[in-house]
Amino acid sequence: MIENSMFEEEPDVVDLAKEPCLHPLEPDEVEYEPRSSRLLVRGLGEHEMDDDEEDYESSAKLLGMSFMNRSSSLRNNMSVCRQSSNGSCSLPSIRTMVVCTVILVIAVALIMVIYLLPKCTFTKEGCYKKNHTMELIYPLATNGKLFPWAKIRLPSDVVPLHYDLVLQPNLTTLKFSGSVKIVVNIIHVTWKIVLHSSGLNITKATITSAGGHQEKPAEFLEYPLHDQIAVMAPEALLVGQNYTVNIAYSSNLSDTYYGFYKISYRDENSKQRWFAATQFEPVAARSAFPCFDEPAFKATFLIKIQRDEKLSTLSNMPKKATTPVTNGIVQDEFFVSLKMSTYLVAFAVADLKNISRETNGSLVSVYAIPQHINQVEYALNTSVKLLEFYQNYFSINYPLEKLDLVAIPDFQSGAMENWGLITFRESALLFNSRTSSARDKKLITAVIAHELAHQWFGNLVTMEWWNDLWLNEGFATFMEYFAMEEIFPELHSDEDFLNLIFKAMMKDSLSSSHPVSSAVQSSEQIEEMFDALSYIKGASLLLMLKHYLTKDVFQAGIEIYLHNHNYGCAQSDDLWDSMNEITNGTLDVKKLMKTWVVQKGFPLVTVGRKGKIISVKQEKYLYLVEPENWTSDESYLWHIPLTYITSSCNFTHCTNAYLLDQKSAVIELPEEVEWIKFNVDMNGYYIVHYGEDWKTLIDLLKKNHTALSPKDRANLINNIFNLAGLGKESLENAFELIDYLNKESSTAPLTQALFQLSLIYNLLEKKGEQQLAARLMHRIERLLGDKIDQQSWTDDGALSQRELRSMLLAFACTHDIRNCRTTATEMFEKWLNSNGTMSLPSDVMKAIFTAGAKSSDGWDFLLKMYSSSVSEAEKSKMIEALASTEDVRKLIWLMQNSLEGEVIRTQELSHIIAAVSQSLPGYLLAWDFVKENWEKLTRKFHLGSYTIQNIISWSTSQFATKAHLIEVKSFFESKSEQSSQLHSVKEAIDTIQLNIQWMERNLATLQELL
Repeated sequence: MIENSMFEEEPDVVDLAKEPCLHPLEPDEVEYEPRSSRLLVRGLGEHEMDDDEEDYESSAKLLGMSFMNRSSSLRNNMSVCRQSSNGSCSLPSIRTMVVCTVILVIAVALIMVIYLLPKCTFTKEGCYKKNHTMELIYPLATNGKLFPWAKIRLPSDVVPLHYDLVLQPNLTTLKFSGSVKIVVNIIHVTWKIVLHSSGLNITKATITSAGGHQEKPAEFLEYPLHDQIAVMAPEALLVGQNYTVNIAYSSNLSDTYYGFYKISYRDENSKQRWFAATQFEPVAARSAFPCFDEPAFKATFLIKIQRDEKLSTLSNMPKKATTPVTNGIVQDEFFVSLKMSTYLVAFAVADLKNISRETNGSLVSVYAIPQHINQVEYALNTSVKLLEFYQNYFSINYPLEKLDLVAIPDFQSGAMENWGLITFRESALLFNSRTSSARDKKLITAVIAHELAHQWFGNLVTMEWWNDLWLNEGFATFMEYFAMEEIFPELHSDEDFLNLIFKAMMKDSLSSSHPVSSAVQSSEQIEEMFDALSYIKGASLLLMLKHYLTKDVFQAGIEIYLHNHNYGCAQSDDLWDSMNEITNGTLDVKKLMKTWVVQKGFPLVTVGRKGKIISVKQEKYLYLVEPENWTSDESYLWHIPLTYITSSCNFTHCTNAYLLDQKSAVIELPEEVEWIKFNVDMNGYYIVHYGEDWKTLIDLLKKNHTALSPKDRANLINNIFNLAGLGKESLENAFELIDYLNKESSTAPLTQALFQLSLIYNLLEKKGEQQLAARLMHRIERLLGDKIDQQSWTDDGALSQRELRSMLLAFACTHDIRNCRTTATEMFEKWLNSNGTMSLPSDVMKAIFTAGAKSSDGWDFLLKMYSSSVSEAEKSKMIEALASTEDVRKLIWLMQNSLEGEVIRTQELSHIIAAVSQSLPGYLLAWDFVKENWEKLTRKFHLGSYTIQNIISWSTSQFATKAHLIEVKSFFESKSEQSSQLHSVKEAIDTIQLNIQWMERNLATLQELL
């Protein structure tokens, strides 16, 4: 997620040969000096130097080694003393020594200046342009020898074609051994095969030539800094030939959430059992087997796994055969896979049960541990519907004979799209009809829809490198919500997407943001690409394009893209080129979309209305700029597909469009109108400022709010509060706009209003402005109190009604509005007295648990029930309630226990920190916990991961003082450079500065308003 390569990790390498040299070097030429004593020099002939090496520019043209060698020999021949007439030796005078020192410094300085001249080699004949292949400096391997590659990316002289992988995991010793045979093809003559390996104990490496039957032992070198090994061939590997590399190795099952990792859980009899599963995206396949672990290196895979005969194994492909190995141990062999990237390889070894159904020639199965098998039916039905929809929409059949969905007891992310073997967190796959709420059903549907979309976007067509991760994740997110709208309209998933876009824009408005497509190299940078911008901004840009092109043109462009690049890799431009094939010159999609993909941030469109004339102008929307100094950045220009409706016709079919591809423009309406609303249904990725027309829209909402759609109403609430935060609109107008909310019944605008007001409430509370915070809550109660009173404590009604009920009652009970907490406490007491056997309405379960957790006895009972519950949906609600307590000791115990993973799984830790950090007693505790356990957290979750991003964000987002700003800066600066340069750290600092600025700008106004 680094915006450019400014912070890319620079390996210990120096390439002084950008251009060939006119003359051969003389032995005493001044050439270079290594940057550290651990770097050595190895000369390469031209046939060994590939293009990447020739292009690698040195950042360290220092004094040359040959100069240093020559200087040392000169020193050996020089006398360090003066001989007297009698031959005795006397030390030189102080003056002589000073003069000599000055002369030496001047000489060295002159030589260094000459060295730093661009593309110049200092020789005794003078200065020459470099014009021949020079020497590279390579790092040292673990055995002290030179490692023959110095870049983070693998060389392109060897490509993999096929892997034969044999694994022997042992769930008793929690170790595994393996062997891999990789068939490679040689693109350029070479003596080395460089590939990835991380944490593997390699015991043997051999190379076999094509058609050869004898394995030749090969030396292998390891360079852990880049997770690379080099297999050194005993003879030159020839262009066009295939060779087989055979590597034997062993390792421990990982205790993180990456690679081939172990999971402990309790079965129906409370006996500890072990589960082994994989999570390879983005760069962890290398920790399970040596491989070319970059997305563009696609190959086929034949996988064999040995297991206890009482357990099951799963992999990407259907099982081909099972053969006995030794007593009680069998080996499962799977069919050869399709061509795919290493990060999509997957396997699992566990005690599993499943249910299945066939659709269109593919067997769809959902797996879970035995005690959860009765919660998988909804997932199976949903998967079949979605698979059929995607096959029809893309006009490409799902290419595998089976699709497995597996619920993993301990899983860091929501799910992973491994081809043919999708892995899920249990709460994202298991549906319990008794304890799963309307919200839970929507979550499960969304996650399945996302991962199934990946079977085409990501698996069939893969981004060439991680800089274009949005092609995978943005598309899957877009298709997730599009498919849900088409198949499950009752879920109103478009409103959820709207709220996600609002949150992504908050991140994208900060100066620490990055373009959707950003240059990345290191593993931390790659991990950080998995953020709201790749997912949500990427998806919203596709939504905007779909509405501008029309749905049929957009769909046709997608079909061309998938057909042109299936089983291969693609870049962003490939997608735009596919779209241009359909627009056929009527619109340059590439030119339009590049302004959105390669620029960070988004535009603010300011609208002015005078009669029939509408003036529009664009500028970059950016926080942390004082309003009186607010100027647009002239280098930013977007091609914005504006949409608008007016009072003369405000239905969807009346939507007008205008492409704003300049800084400003004028739109002439056919007639004068009472009002105009831009960015219809928030289908565009921009914010609109209406200036004087805000009063007109405020009046419209008061008189006839249904003249605008629920999404348009939510859009106005979001825009005016953001503009008030920026200082471009008054906070008075923002509060006046939401005065209509007592008439509002739709979820989207109510959710957005509560979100914006909660941000203000939290800032006031943490700033010590308790009285002002209470006055704000009183205003919210005046607006929404009647609506809260109208909610029943049941699961009755349509899904949207149930979701609104759940949100309102949870908010009311948290802030003790009306009689919510009293009612909830009474229901909790009844549930407690029944020893947890009484059935509670799932939609209000969270509110009931939160009220119950306020007492010490209630909290203890909740924890006891958490430990014994078999419903992941119920456990998730219990976790949130447990983290809402005001008992500081309980909060500390909760976070510490989750980190250790004893009672509460470590996968829940980021959610616990998020919940704890929202409360007044907990927000400082959460930050202290993160500081004290930073090393443990980054070992478990990996630096840059989405979990670490969330932990940093949540634990600092409530700060609004300069003291906290200094503390957060100092803490991360005291850590590694990789930590301090994380985008999420910069984002946290920006957010604190924004909070400080917001309070300084608006505190006095709030005191008058409330």
